[in-house]
Parts: sequence; structure tokens; C-alpha cells
Amino acid sequence: MANEKAEEKELEKSEKHQQDLVSSVVGAAFLIWLGVVLLAVNMDFLDTLTSILSNLSIKSYDLPFVSPFPFFGTNAVQVFLIGGGLILLAEVVLRLLIPAYRRHVLGTIIGAIALLSLGLGYWQIVGPLILVAVGAAILLRGFIHKR
Repeated sequence: MANEKAEEKELEKSEKHQQDLVSSVVGAAFLIWLGVVLLAVNMDFLDTLTSILSNLSIKSYDLPFVSPFPFFGTNAVQVFLIGGGLILLAEVVLRLLIPAYRRHVLGTIIGAIALLSLGLGYWQIVGPLILVAVGAAILLRGFIHKR
């Protein structure tokens, strides 16, 4: 009897993950955003986005991982990272508002903060704070976890 309940619970869990519309939408949004950014680079529209970023006093800097991709510059990477962070924040909001798609969102929040901080140029401050937050979350989970 207990074995049947465990199997039924596992089946419900796997079905829920297979029907997770939010994950599909987020994946598609990342691909669409990448396509929009690359199209903006190819059509020389990225200058408009770059001027908006400069008006917002967002730091422009040389990212260490941009050099292997010479066909688009640092500005394109920054715009993509900022948009990616916003997409992940939208996923967090959707998961918190819609009970059917509710899951743990700590990892998604950390990913969003990482992408936004890389895109906005504040990685030197936010990077160590993310490490502290992850360590604290691991400790809290260890203390709170029911055995």
C-alpha cells in the first residue's frame, strides 16, 4: 500500500515536470532574445540600445569570455545578459504567482542576479554576495530540513 502511494506520488511529480509550460516559455524566450540581439548587431540597431545603456550609467567593460566571439562585441553580450536576467526574473514571478507551476526558485533568483550583475557591470560586488547567499541557503536547508 505504501509502495503504491510512493509510485503514484513519483508519477505525479514526473508528469508535473513534463507539463511545465513555464520552463518551455523561458527557454523559447532566451532563444528569441538571442536572435533579437544578434539581429540588432547585424542590422546596426545595437547602437540605439547601447546609447540607452550609456544614459542609464551602466558600466561598459571588457568581459573575459567575449574575446572568443569576435563577431559581436561587448555591448551585445551586455544587452543579452541584461535581457536574460530579466527573463529569469519573469520566470520567478510566474512561478510564485501560478500555483500549478510553483517550484523552488532560489536557483533561478541567483541565476537572474548573476546575469543582471554581469550585464550591468557590478559583478565584483554581486559575485561574492551570491556565494555568501548560496552558502547561507545550504546551511539553512541543512538545519531546517525535516528528517
